Amino acid sequence: MDPGRDGRDNEADLSSGTGPVSRHANGGAVGAARHLGPLRGMPLWLKALTGVVALVLVAAIAFGGFWFFRLQNNISKAPLNAGGENTEAAGNDATGRLQILILGSDTRDGKNSEYGTSDDSTGYGKSDVMMLMDISEDNKRVNVISFPRDLLVDIPDCKDKKTGKDYPARTGVMINEAMSEAGIGCAVDTVNKLTGMQVDHFMMADFNAVKELSNAVGGVDVCISDAVFDPDSRLRLPAGTSSVQGEMALAFLRTRHAFADGGDLGRIKAQQGFLSSLTRKIKDEGTLSDPAKMLKIADVVTQNLTVDDGLASVPTLLTIGTRLKDIDISKVAFVAVPTTPAPVDPNRLVIAEPAGAQLFSALRKNVDLTDPTAPASPSPSETATPSPAPTETAPPVPPYNKAIQPVTVANGSGVSGRAQEIVQALVAGGFTQTGQFLAQPVAKTAVYYGNGFADVAADVAALLGIPATLMIPAPGVSGVQVYVGSDFTSGTTYGAGAGGGTAPALPQDIVNQTAGDKVCQQANPELIVR
Repeated sequence: MDPGRDGRDNEADLSSGTGPVSRHANGGAVGAARHLGPLRGMPLWLKALTGVVALVLVAAIAFGGFWFFRLQNNISKAPLNAGGENTEAAGNDATGRLQILILGSDTRDGKNSEYGTSDDSTGYGKSDVMMLMDISEDNKRVNVISFPRDLLVDIPDCKDKKTGKDYPARTGVMINEAMSEAGIGCAVDTVNKLTGMQVDHFMMADFNAVKELSNAVGGVDVCISDAVFDPDSRLRLPAGTSSVQGEMALAFLRTRHAFADGGDLGRIKAQQGFLSSLTRKIKDEGTLSDPAKMLKIADVVTQNLTVDDGLASVPTLLTIGTRLKDIDISKVAFVAVPTTPAPVDPNRLVIAEPAGAQLFSALRKNVDLTDPTAPASPSPSETATPSPAPTETAPPVPPYNKAIQPVTVANGSGVSGRAQEIVQALVAGGFTQTGQFLAQPVAKTAVYYGNGFADVAADVAALLGIPATLMIPAPGVSGVQVYVGSDFTSGTTYGAGAGGGTAPALPQDIVNQTAGDKVCQQANPELIVR
């Protein structure tokens, strides 16, 4: 049989429904030739379509592989901790509550050299921005807590895991220096120590990341009350709303002088306003559901991103991104850690107590900061099955001397003389080293205690009948502080049922804004362009 002739006959016969079809039914060709019959008999248009589909499938597989390896190779990574290893199991990236420390590095290497020399940022660089992003387990809330870079804190012992060099603990150091010697893990350990929480991951970006990301999304809208010019950061904006990207977006986030009174807190509010606007834009434009847009942003971000080992994979980053896409922007709360000028240097800040301890306690209890009266979701430590009692009795803790333990009473009850009444009860109970002062009014009484004073606080609380649930660790407190609220206005024993309200003690107006709020920043009068 003439193969060429047979091929032409197949095309003709298939179109007419006769010929080789009936021969095949009667046994016809066998073996490999028989299996090739249907493919060889395709119409030309079907062959072309099959070829196009195959080409698209191959291209898609190659494209997906290209982007996966490109994004994966973009990512830089570093150890999560620098000595203070996590005491809890890591959160589940897909379903658990997560705390992610977001850092902005001030390094002047490479693409960042135009903002200064390497002498301006030694070692690993300092954290120009530090925010803790807290994602709730049910994916309904996100808290973003900003730490001022001028905040004085205690930095724990840290070890540079690259060099093996140990760095001793330091006291009263600016928080932005935490990672400059031993690396990013030391910043993580510092935040863990300060908040009593456990950071699961970190993400650190540099100056260039801000420029590239703002370009990738086509600009971010920001608002300012008056026209300003800051020669230090090179920020120049008119009054009202402007779209910033590239260098101007970076200048908006870096400026230390353009907003409020020119301090770090005004800068934090501007950064939170920028992120709120960016969040709204990404949500409104459906970016998280658009693969092309997401690839563009992911490529930009990963080229300028350093993460911990547990986050250093494209699937993990996508998992967390997917969790964020459906969150109500009114439940994305931006908060600044409560601070007050440091006694040793008014240009530096320290945690304001008891407000700082109240905030960290609420975070540990997973309170909805946008609605503190809502029931809190239990934390893993609160729902975990208690460990069985040890078979051997632990040796008793040596008793301390009550007479030398520092205990102060802050009168926030609104009733004159309340602190003196509580002090008299403490002295009668053996706590003779006491002090008292008038404080800001608060609704709920609490006992705050510094590092190493948990046992003293427990005895003070028991003496006054204050429940253990109202004991709050506060690293900024020296000794123990009884902060008397309006729920303890008489007597020296906390009343039965007092403090039983649903709302926890929280600083007033702790949330600066949510991602749903459009806030206009107040310009620093000294930099307003007239």
